[in-house]
Parts: sequence; structure tokens; C-alpha cells
Amino acid sequence: MKIDHLGIAVRSIEGSLAFYRDGLGLELDCIETVADQGARVALLSVGESRIELLEPVSEESVVGRFLAKRGEGLHHICYEVEDLTGKLEELRSRGARVLDGYPRRGAEGKLVAFLHPASANGVLVELSEKPKHEKENT
Repeated sequence: MKIDHLGIAVRSIEGSLAFYRDGLGLELDCIETVADQGARVALLSVGESRIELLEPVSEESVVGRFLAKRGEGLHHICYEVEDLTGKLEELRSRGARVLDGYPRRGAEGKLVAFLHPASANGVLVELSEKPKHEKENT
């Protein structure tokens, strides 16, 4: 297991790139819309991990509501796991609350699931699993 990325809620990806890409010199890997999560995401490499900038596509999206309530800032931490379904079963058996109750497709086609912040000391945790074709190539 490793930290895949840190998710940061922003009002504007383009405006935020001035700091992360231009100021810090992080490499922009891609920008895509994840319709299922109601967000545009920009992924920037930093060592073996990445920063994920999350821009809401609407004020009613999860990220839109987060920004309205808390403003810009750290949204979640994502851990990459080998077997997402198995890890979710293990965490459920230990009392963790899984949001939505099942994995779904996230950015870059990865399977993702979120754990309620109450299960992780107030931190929203995302778990992700590489797509099968990426696992076979590593």
C-alpha cells in the first residue's frame, strides 16, 4: 500500500496551476472530468505520489458543497491498494463506514471507494485500485 495522492478542493484548476505547476514545478499529468463525482480533476506528479486538484462541476456536487462549507484546502488522502474489494470487506468487518457502499470508477479508470471521515479520525479516505491492465504491466 502507498499514498496515491492528496486531494485538494479548489475553485479553479487553471488558477491553482499557477502555484502547483508554475510555482512548485510539479508536472501536470492530465486534466479530466469525473462525471460520477461531479468534479474536474488535475493530476500533478510529486515523487511517487501525486496532487489531485478537484474543481466542482456544480455547486451541488460533493466538492461544490465542500467548498461552500469549508473553502479551498485538503479534501482527502488516497491510498492505493492491491485488492479494493478485499480491503473494503476487511475494513467493514472492523467497523469502518464505506460511503456509497461499493467501489466505482474514478479518475484514470481506477476503481475507488471512500471511507467516512468518522472512521479515520476526521479524514476523508479514498482507496484506489489500479485498472487490471496497469497491474499486468508492472
